Amino acid sequence: MTDNELNIISYNLNGIRSAITKGLADWIKETAYDIYMFQEIKADLLSIPVEYFDDLGYKHLWFPAQKKGYSGVGVLYKNDIEINNIKQGIGIPKYDNEGRVLQFEIDDITFLNTYFPSGSSGEERQAVKMEFLEDYFNYIQKLRKSNPKIILSGDYNICHREIDIHDPKGNKNSSGFLPEEREWMTKFFNSGFIDTFRFINQDMKDQYSWWSFRAGARSRNKGWRIDYQSCTENMKNQVIDAKIFMDVVHSDHCPVLLKIKI
Repeated sequence: MTDNELNIISYNLNGIRSAITKGLADWIKETAYDIYMFQEIKADLLSIPVEYFDDLGYKHLWFPAQKKGYSGVGVLYKNDIEINNIKQGIGIPKYDNEGRVLQFEIDDITFLNTYFPSGSSGEERQAVKMEFLEDYFNYIQKLRKSNPKIILSGDYNICHREIDIHDPKGNKNSSGFLPEEREWMTKFFNSGFIDTFRFINQDMKDQYSWWSFRAGARSRNKGWRIDYQSCTENMKNQVIDAKIFMDVVHSDHCPVLLKIKI
């Protein structure tokens, strides 16, 4: 943490052990950002290779799913950063058992690292996703009453606008771009949150954070922007920069950066 600035990465790893075999630790050493928010770690506490992060000078928090090799979130933060009021989950067991939310505070800011459910495997999981969206929205609104400054980093598993997906017409019936999911995103942002990437980059096109493994989607940049770092509107003047690192490849997702003043 330098000059009262904080550099935060949000990154769905699609398996932390897999990402490390593809050079994740080397990339962290090279970039040395202040905080890394990981989603979909797919590992329990005993099988997370924490020695890599210890050697790089990072402390860490983990909230794995109860089911092995599934979901889970984690946070790395530099040794000189003081974190308070760590909380796992939102108090609803069906989500908390899947290790979806890690919450903590730095100074007057509350951070939420969140892995939103995917609905792509079928109607049952889509129903869970829609329930989560409603319950999580209510949780956030309640939290804001006592914690007015919030940064919500993670894999939201939703593209908000047509500019955020390579083929909006072809995907209008796909989970992750359904009208009701996009309406939820609009409701969320209208409730007092900023999509920091769009705040900085406005209508920049062809910026995605996830690509299907099928048919060379990544090499052709046929992607979706489903990873976000949002902040409450009262932090607007603290946002310095927001970027997507599409050339970083340890996962089917890529990292997204938020730089803020604190």
